[in-house]
Amino acid sequence: MWIYYAFLKPDTTLLITNNSVGCFIQTINICFFLFYAPKPARLKTLGLIFGLNVVGLGLIVVLTQFLTKGTTRGEVVGWICLVFSLCGFVAPLGVVRQIIRTKSVEYMPPFLHSFFLTLSAVMWFFYGLLRKDYNIAMQIPNVLGFIFGVIQMGLYVMYNNIGHEESGGGADVERG
Repeated sequence: MWIYYAFLKPDTTLLITNNSVGCFIQTINICFFLFYAPKPARLKTLGLIFGLNVVGLGLIVVLTQFLTKGTTRGEVVGWICLVFSLCGFVAPLGVVRQIIRTKSVEYMPPFLHSFFLTLSAVMWFFYGLLRKDYNIAMQIPNVLGFIFGVIQMGLYVMYNNIGHEESGGGADVERG
């Protein structure tokens, strides 16, 4: 989606390059998953990929090509990209209630995922400001992405070792 947006704007070589590399890495990740996944999960994933990437993206491209013109097209696609970006930042927070209830980060993405997601939000914010492209620097997804990332890292720090401490697995247990 961001690649489509970049093609609608002038001087976006960095945006195209960065998102192309990201797509390549995600494609490799999906291929590994499909290779190792059980058949039902593989079929479900292929259906989701087809539905979201082919049908969903295809509809967005076709509708924006026919229903919008000129700079309005870039603005509409930019807002759609912002919604998708916000969803990416919010998705890991779906397990917050479970983390607090169980006092365990077992179902949370690794700490580095949250760290790099937060760093990504900050970097895209400044990139958009420097380019004066407010669809990228838009405060809503990147500022909220930063806040959500800090929340995720905070939860990880708070609940990371609680399960180990309660199970008595610490090294400071006296032996007699």
